[in-house]
Amino acid sequence: MKKKIAILFGGKSTEHEVSRVSASSVLRNIDISKYDVYPIGITKDGEWFEYTGSIDKIENGQWEKDEYYKKPEGQKVLFNREVDVVFPVLHGLCGEDGTVQGLCRLIDIPCVGPNVMSSAVCMDKVYTKYVLEHFEIKQADYVVVTAVEYGISRDKIIDTIEKKLKYDVFIKPSNSGSSVGITKAHDRKELIDGIEEALKYDRKVLVEKAINAREVEVAVLGNDKPKAGVPGEILPAKEFYDYEAKYEDAESKLLIPADMNGTELEKIKKLAVKIYTALDCAGMARVDFLVDKVTSEIYLNEVNTIPGFTKISMYPKMWEAAGKAYKDLISELIEFAIERNNN
Repeated sequence: MKKKIAILFGGKSTEHEVSRVSASSVLRNIDISKYDVYPIGITKDGEWFEYTGSIDKIENGQWEKDEYYKKPEGQKVLFNREVDVVFPVLHGLCGEDGTVQGLCRLIDIPCVGPNVMSSAVCMDKVYTKYVLEHFEIKQADYVVVTAVEYGISRDKIIDTIEKKLKYDVFIKPSNSGSSVGITKAHDRKELIDGIEEALKYDRKVLVEKAINAREVEVAVLGNDKPKAGVPGEILPAKEFYDYEAKYEDAESKLLIPADMNGTELEKIKKLAVKIYTALDCAGMARVDFLVDKVTSEIYLNEVNTIPGFTKISMYPKMWEAAGKAYKDLISELIEFAIERNNN
């Protein structure tokens, strides 16, 4: 008998559009000889709908207007336990941060990807740093800024950042993905503007020392015995790999394998698995690194527990380079979810 798989897409986060494109790719590649599929869309307002229309309309956002195919209260598909596994293709808040994972845990349905704790910690860039400092993982120097502190003593905070980090620096909302809300500051005005921009997306902001680095990513797959795929390298069209460079600029390039020798590739793969294990990840994650262009030192950038699954996304491409077809990758993720739920 075929397993019934609920594919969640959309969501309330700033990455709603990217989620739709990722989910469309999953829906086009999932093995329908093995699985019955229930696409469940979540609007930006948080309404859930079971959707049985065209995948193209998911990708372009027209699914919400396709009333003929839309069935209200899609969450009933989950609560009535009509599905065997939930595959949340939800990037960012209210999807990648442990919320949906907690819902699945509550109703005892296997969920693709890491558990509640791992998802929440990896989503929060500040707490990822706090945890991995214990494991002596090299990371860029940083300062944490909260909205309350910034409102009370802005100039003191700016002085502290300039003294500790100097320029250039990156400013990031602690809980955000796809580089939404991230800016690079070269001077005091850009730093203030960047912090205030990041505070639009989160009450907690991470300011990091900029490293003259290459961006290398590693796809990790598995539960208790995770494995790393072929590392890939980002060649951004802009000064850094922001949202536009990731999804809209055709000049951004992906290099698989990364331009590293065999020893360096194995080193970064082992480090990715170490980080994955330290954060108690399961199913999948993409571990992103910064490799200093001068010293070749490797710094952790961030960990993505629901990496992009679009046709240009690194996670499936890195596994394809390792000999794992997209369809097989999806099937393995589903089986890992069942395995973890049973243990």
